[in-house]
Amino acid sequence: MQDYLQAHKGRFLDELLELLRIPSVSADSNYKGDVRKAAEYVRESLAKAGADVAELHETNGHPIVFGEKIIDPALPTVLVYGHYDVQPADPLELWTSPPFEPVIKDEKIYARGSADDKGQFFMHVKAFEAMMATGSLPCNVKFMIEGEEEVGSNNLGTFVASNREKLKADVILISDTAMIANDVPSIDTGLRGLSYVEVEVTGPNRDLHSGVYGGAVANPINTLAKMIASLHDEKGHITIPHFYDDVVELTADERALLESAPFSLDEYKTDLDIDDVQGEEGYSTRERASIRPTLDCNGIWGGYTGEGAKTVLPSKAFAKISMRLVPNQDWNKITDLFAEHFRRIAPKSVKVKVTPHHGGQPYLTPLESAAYRAAEAALAESFGKKPVPTRGGGSIPIVALFEKELGLKTVLMGFGLDSDAIHSPNEHYGLFNFYKGIETIPLFFKHFAELSR
Repeated sequence: MQDYLQAHKGRFLDELLELLRIPSVSADSNYKGDVRKAAEYVRESLAKAGADVAELHETNGHPIVFGEKIIDPALPTVLVYGHYDVQPADPLELWTSPPFEPVIKDEKIYARGSADDKGQFFMHVKAFEAMMATGSLPCNVKFMIEGEEEVGSNNLGTFVASNREKLKADVILISDTAMIANDVPSIDTGLRGLSYVEVEVTGPNRDLHSGVYGGAVANPINTLAKMIASLHDEKGHITIPHFYDDVVELTADERALLESAPFSLDEYKTDLDIDDVQGEEGYSTRERASIRPTLDCNGIWGGYTGEGAKTVLPSKAFAKISMRLVPNQDWNKITDLFAEHFRRIAPKSVKVKVTPHHGGQPYLTPLESAAYRAAEAALAESFGKKPVPTRGGGSIPIVALFEKELGLKTVLMGFGLDSDAIHSPNEHYGLFNFYKGIETIPLFFKHFAELSR
């Protein structure tokens, strides 16, 4: 296996770079053809790697790539999930190199999608190829690589519900998360859920001259800013009534285990170029970013934002707001609570519209399962040290969907780093991480086959 990996590592990288050159931005209809091109590339890659089935499944949006290799129906089956779509690259002026012209600097691949998730799911394709080429695939494998993860996986639920038999497996394996450091392997044992909404505040029926009307008519931007600011109190607590009703508090032992992982607050602040952190009172930085629910404004706009001055009192102001949720919080319930509260706190001088976009439930992985123990053993063998269990701050909404529709648990064996700048300009993925993932994934298959006997 190692000889094969070493002999072909250059080709593996070249093929990833080719995939990264495809601007598969699912959120922008102008890239629809490129999204399909990426799907075709993934399908062809699976076929070349040795899949007996490698096909595109059409949806009402972008296609889903499915592949499989069944060596013995009596053996366990691993279902690999990933996504080939990427976030928009904006703002382009902040990139140090074009986002879809990958370059390698300081042993890192700089490109949109390099870490999220092309670089990570492509490790599974290459690991599968290596196992097939060396005759060492110990169990069955299926692939489900979608093209709408970055826009909420709107059509994945329909596909999963309609293809339960096709997707039948024993565990789902995902690499779309991060580990603590290259010398500190870790496994995400949980994910936060998500509620994502857009709000619209309307004042007068048209834009007004700010001199003629200013001070007499509500300014939607000012009003919206005050409303958003009121969603937290002075202790960083979210003020929406009943928001915390279903939150599961960790025990002292669970909090201590979380804090036992290596972490430097000084390095954290230096990396982000900030002088201090902030958040909910009574919780550490790591806890705030993983085991506690949050509410953040992700974008805000209205009025005149072009060059120069235009003294306008705008008719409308908008914001996009996300809430990260923890176990037992239901994203539909939270969305309803937010909408009700946001309308209630609006003054009579404006009208408010709340539009839910997408969301997903929180998720926890059982540490006693054969799949988790297989991931733990694989990382320990590959890195030479036992991985640390951690809680992820991000959301992968479809994980809870998989459990509901397929009855399957998921193992989150990611190889990225928090510093990879996913969703940001200059996203990158380390060569070490890419190759280490390809090396480690076959070990997961080996241990999972052994532990499943």
